[in-house]
Amino acid sequence: MKAGLDLGGTNIQAVVTDGGAEVVGQARRETPREGGPKAVAFELAEALRDALDDAGVEAMALSGIGVGAPGSIDPKAGTVLQAANIEGWVEPFPLARVLEEELSRPVALGNDVTVAVEAERRFGAGRSYDSFLGVFWGTGVGGGIVLDGKVWEGRGSAAEIGHIVARPGGRRCNCGLRGCVEAYAGRGAMEERAREMARRHPTMLFEIQERRGRLRLTSGVWARALEQGDELAHTLIERAVGALGVGIGSAVTLLDIEAVIMGGGFGLRLGEEWLHRVEAATQKHLFRREQPPDFRLAELGDLGGAIGATLIAR
Repeated sequence: MKAGLDLGGTNIQAVVTDGGAEVVGQARRETPREGGPKAVAFELAEALRDALDDAGVEAMALSGIGVGAPGSIDPKAGTVLQAANIEGWVEPFPLARVLEEELSRPVALGNDVTVAVEAERRFGAGRSYDSFLGVFWGTGVGGGIVLDGKVWEGRGSAAEIGHIVARPGGRRCNCGLRGCVEAYAGRGAMEERAREMARRHPTMLFEIQERRGRLRLTSGVWARALEQGDELAHTLIERAVGALGVGIGSAVTLLDIEAVIMGGGFGLRLGEEWLHRVEAATQKHLFRREQPPDFRLAELGDLGGAIGATLIAR
């Protein structure tokens, strides 16, 4: 058996698998907002222990553990160099070594979106395609590319679709550039913008957040606001869809891929209706509009990243 951990800006997902796509135990915890990488490492270990309890096995039954982490990483050193969407994580941290010491099993580290895309390629919505773009719309906007049946990583930062510039000179992104897709479509950036606009525009977003006991404007909070006709929520999500259309359209024009597979907390929670809206926004920016790619939701759902992490476990 293997274990996988998917570290997101909002949540941590842990799974125990049979070594393939069969999940025999799982658990979910919130990503800490305070305490930096040490606090995150503690919650990762606790999430895995919860998943082991759910599976009814001990850690020593695992052949290895994989971790999908956001941001800039060094897989060989097992170090997360920087994770912009996790508060307090600004310095390199030896995450793999710390987890190995805590869990007494070998730990391998990979990029969160890259491992999720590989899982969709092997087991999910990408099985029937030789080329596709994975877009993971959540706290940030991550991407992964499959070309000729293989994940293409470039020199280590391929498919950073969240940092394609959708609006030159626009809002500053947490990467330091201006006008990135993520500056308009990342959940973190959208929450920041919602707080700014709420001073002038009435909204139910923060009322729903408080009522549901959430620390952030989660994808579920946004979805409920949309269902209740909240104008500010609609405005900001429409802007996000427009930015995604620019980024995805540019990538499709460049690579001529067969499909776009949408995952991530936002992408999955908003579902088919908003997937079609992203598809329509993309169509406006395609060179060959008569031959658009297929658009599909990620089949492995919010477990895809954790399942993908098991694939890199040693």
